[in-house]
Amino acid sequence: MYEYVTLFHPKLLELYELELTSNDLYQSNLDIEIVNGNEIKIPSLTVSGYKDHNRNVVGFNAGSYMNDYETKRLDHDRDIEFFVDPMDEDETARIIKVANLHNRFEKTQAIPELDCYTYSKVYSEANRVGAKITTTQLNVSNALADFDENIKGFKEAKVPLSRIIMYCTPTYETLIKNAEGIQRTLEITKPNAIDRRFNSIDDIGKIKVIPSELLKTAFDFSDGYAVDPTGKQINYILIDPEAQVSRVKYSYINVFPKGHDSRTADKDIYQNRRYNGTFALDQLLKKGVIINREP
Repeated sequence: MYEYVTLFHPKLLELYELELTSNDLYQSNLDIEIVNGNEIKIPSLTVSGYKDHNRNVVGFNAGSYMNDYETKRLDHDRDIEFFVDPMDEDETARIIKVANLHNRFEKTQAIPELDCYTYSKVYSEANRVGAKITTTQLNVSNALADFDENIKGFKEAKVPLSRIIMYCTPTYETLIKNAEGIQRTLEITKPNAIDRRFNSIDDIGKIKVIPSELLKTAFDFSDGYAVDPTGKQINYILIDPEAQVSRVKYSYINVFPKGHDSRTADKDIYQNRRYNGTFALDQLLKKGVIINREP
C-alpha cells in the first residue's frame, strides 16, 4: 500500500543504519578463490615428526604424511525485483522511484541481512567443528575472568591475539567497562570531558560493538530476514578471521527503464541479486573462535 501525497516536505527520513559490520570477515584469506562452481576443496596436509637418529645405520628414519580435503559450498543466493509504476512515482511526488528504493533496500535489507547471515553462519560452523561455545551468564563479577580464560585458551592454541576480533553486544560492552578487577585509564580529551570508550583490551586486534538484533544464533530468511524462533542471543564472538572464509561471489544490480520488458510495459524495473557464503576452515576455526550465547 502506498501513501499518496497531499502536502509534505520532499526529504526522505534518514534511518539509523550501519555499514556492513562483518566486513573484516570478508577481507580474510583473499587467496582462496571460488570460481567455476559453487564449491571449493581446501587441502590439508599432516606430517609425522622427528625420530632419533642412529649414527651406526646408513639412512634416515621413514616419515609419514597424509593429505585430505575440506569441501565447502556457498549457500546464500538471494534476489529481489521491484516494478515501479510511473503513476506511483508521480502521485507520491517521486518518493517511490528507483533511486530511493535502491538506497532504502540496501540500508534496511541487504546490508543488515548480510551481517545476520554471517554471524549466524559463524555460530553454526563453530558448533559443527566443536569450537568453544559457552552459555555462562555473564555479569560484572565474572566477565573479566571469563575474558581472561578465553585469552588463555587462544594462547594455548597458538592463535595470534593481534588477529582476533571481538564482536559483542552493547550489553557486553557495558559489563566489561564495569567489570570487577578491571583497570582503566580515563582520558580527558577536552575540559570536563572524559573518554570512556571501550577501544581495546589486552592484545586482541579489534573490538566491534554490534546491535544485539544482528547477533543471533539463527535467522529465518524466507522473506527478508527475521530472528528464527530457535535463535539465541550471542553475547560475543571472539574470532580469528583467517579461520574462516566469507565471500560474495556474485553481486548484480540493474535497472531497466520502461519499455524494455514485456511483462511490465510502462514500468521501470529494479533487480538486485547477491550470492554469498561463509564457511569454516575446520582445523583452524575449532581453535580460532570462542562464542558466548544465552542459555
